[in-house]
Amino acid sequence: MCGIVGLFLKEKKLEGHLGSYLSDMLIEMTERGPDSVGFAIYDQPTIGKQIKCTLLNTLVDSGEELNWDEVRQALKKQFGNDTKFEEKGSHALISVETDTNTLNEWLNENFPHINVNGSGRVIEIYKEKGLPKDVIASFNLQSFTGSHALGHTRMATESAVTTGHSHPFSTGDDICLVHNGSLSNHNRWREKLRKEGIVISTDNDSEVAAAYFNWRLKQGDDLNTALTKALDDLDGFYTFAIGTKDGFAVMRDNIGCKPAVIAETDQWVAMASEFRAIAMLPGVENASIWEPEPGKIYSWHKAA
Repeated sequence: MCGIVGLFLKEKKLEGHLGSYLSDMLIEMTERGPDSVGFAIYDQPTIGKQIKCTLLNTLVDSGEELNWDEVRQALKKQFGNDTKFEEKGSHALISVETDTNTLNEWLNENFPHINVNGSGRVIEIYKEKGLPKDVIASFNLQSFTGSHALGHTRMATESAVTTGHSHPFSTGDDICLVHNGSLSNHNRWREKLRKEGIVISTDNDSEVAAAYFNWRLKQGDDLNTALTKALDDLDGFYTFAIGTKDGFAVMRDNIGCKPAVIAETDQWVAMASEFRAIAMLPGVENASIWEPEPGKIYSWHKAA
């Protein structure tokens, strides 16, 4: 059992409150996921040819610290002095003029204990073991701004309790996934996707789902087509919430075993495993509220 939340802001004037709203939503999901917490924020795009990457020190679970200054200096030497670097506890946010594959290869060779949580033009992903209130405070989530976000509180059932096994998972630029449920055929898909060149770092079934959608998009599918194909390809019980640079989508499996609720007003759209995570949002008393139908795709995007 896990808790998932998503929030899409329709009005730009609300973007300064995104982190505060998301914090309240995640705290309400504490009982559904006390092992670890993670969130993806979609904020301002990088400038020019730079990509934005959130780096994770995978040694954090063993209590080992990383010399981020050494990493900063090495990044600037390799990719140029225009590289931006901001340390955030066990994470670092960088903007660098390269592509994600090149950065991953360089990190694997020079700093093998660093993983890329997420990369692209607008996405930032942070996650850590602990209760929602503690992780929220650690990253000062309430101060974050942006247009939309996904969050996850994890109760581990299928893999280890580590920061690396925590959600959200991202295996492609500006796309991520949070998941409540379990997949029964993830081992077969992990093997297939790795043969297709998709990097999968853990034995978590949710990362396989994220990799699956990345693969489908690379094949030329749009997100709705990829989600439709997933209903046949991914066996199990699940609610998926998937973030992209322009918005997010929600889908339950064909049986609809895992709970979900969606609420929409003229100012925002929110989804959660339980309504209590939505109940404190401003204007919720005027919201249209419904339980998403099994096997049906719901998506929202920024206006072109």
